[in-house]
Order: sequence, then C-alpha cells, then structure tokens
Amino acid sequence: MKAGVVGAGLMGGEIALVFALAGHDVLLHDRSADALVRAIDRLRALLDKGVARQFYAADAADAALNRIATVTDLAAMADCAMVTEAVYESLDVKGDVLRALDQHCQPSCFLASNTSTLPISTLAALLTPDRRARFLGTHYFSPVSRMKLVEVIPAFATDRSVVDAVVQLLEGIGKQAVVIKDVAGFAVNRMLHALLIEAVKLVEEGVATPADLDTACRLGLGHPIGPFAMMDIVTSDLCLQVQEILHDAYGERFRPPALLKQRVAAGLGGGRGRAGWIETT
Repeated sequence: MKAGVVGAGLMGGEIALVFALAGHDVLLHDRSADALVRAIDRLRALLDKGVARQFYAADAADAALNRIATVTDLAAMADCAMVTEAVYESLDVKGDVLRALDQHCQPSCFLASNTSTLPISTLAALLTPDRRARFLGTHYFSPVSRMKLVEVIPAFATDRSVVDAVVQLLEGIGKQAVVIKDVAGFAVNRMLHALLIEAVKLVEEGVATPADLDTACRLGLGHPIGPFAMMDIVTSDLCLQVQEILHDAYGERFRPPALLKQRVAAGLGGGRGRAGWIETT
C-alpha cells in the first residue's frame, strides 16, 4: 500500500516513518523543500539512535527511509490508498489541505486528519459529499514512533466499513486503535488537560513545585512522565491553544490557568531551545 502524509513537522514526519517501518511506501508532503530536508534528517537521527529498533525489527528500521519519498505538490498523492493530513492545528489551514486532497486523491482513498481538537464532522463538511464516507480522524500521540495509541474518530457520514478497515490498517503498523465519538478534544485530550490545568493551579497556589508534582505523578500515579515535563516537550503554547478550544466547547472546567497564559506570553513555553517549567519555574 502507498500512504501519504501532508505536513512534515514532528507529528507528520513520524507518522510517515511508522508507515514506512511497517513496509509501506510513503509520500511525505510539505510546501517547503527545506522543511522536507529537515524532516528526513530528524527521522535519520531518530533511527540512528535506535529508538525504532525498540519497537520494530532492525531490518525494517534500516530500510524505512528508503521507502519515504518527499514531494511539494499535493497532486502527487493521486495514487495513495490512504492520506493523513498532519498540518497546523487551524481550521483554515487544514481546510485548504483537505479541499485540495479531495480534488487530487482517488475516490477509494481513505482520507484522515490528525487533528487533536477540531471536530471531525466540521472538517468533513469541507469535503465533497461523495468523499465524506471515506474521511475520519486518526489522532496519533507524540512521539509517534513510540506511542502505540491512535484515537479513531468517525464523522457523521463516515462509513463503518471504513472505520474497520482503518483500525485494521493501524494495527498493521503496530498501533492500538480506540474508536472515539466525535466531540471536541475527543477523549484523551479531555482527560489530559483536566490534569494539566489542575497541576498548574497547584503551582499557582504554592502547593508544590513543578518538579515535585512531576515526581508525584510518576511515583504516585504510575505515569511515565510528569505533567510539566510533558508540557515542556509538547510546548505550553500548544497546551494553551488546546485548552482555549476546550474552554470554548465545555466552559469553565477547561479555562486555561492565568499562570499558563503568563508563561506562554513570556516565551517560557518549552520546546526546542526555549526554557520551560522544569528549566525555569
């Protein structure tokens, strides 16, 4: 099977990688040729570190990059059996990509969005009616090469046979799929951000430090990573964006804490090359 991924950022690049590790040919798209070069360099560094060999056979890791071709023209996706959109979390940006894919992809293609918060049925409304039965959400978790879970979210018009086929396909690339109703934030992000909001409030109130709360979650709750270390990886900027979407959908229980807003505005959002909660509290 040939798979396509649109968006060569951290998520999109690793989605392409896991398909390639499972033996599929992959087209990785981005508007910027430089972004594609950086994406392949990141994936090569990831494979050189042996991360993928913890989950995939050594020969699969060695051959994976050879199965990924980079393209800057969405028309190249015309012969893909499945295309995953993994661009910036904006309805306008995703809408432009999905409308273009609707034009270029073959009628039998499974079309998926990796959105973490936007309702799938809202995105489906941007597609032509004939395409909607084969469109759904596939929400991967970072880092995709190590996290097994994928939330599969049907839209109102998604055909059940498409859901079943995509679940089977995801299991074939080493993922565990759970089918979730199409609501804002789906399931995991709603649980996660309830935790993150309360963790930041505990810091606001002087109850404990970010480092101590991370330790408490690891040792007391069995979490592999604490909430503040997680925010430093995914960035507080993204967490704030998600919480604003959830707050708009569900009200006060998801109102972003003032301290989170202040730190994002101060440039303390974490991520590559920036201070975060653990480095600067």
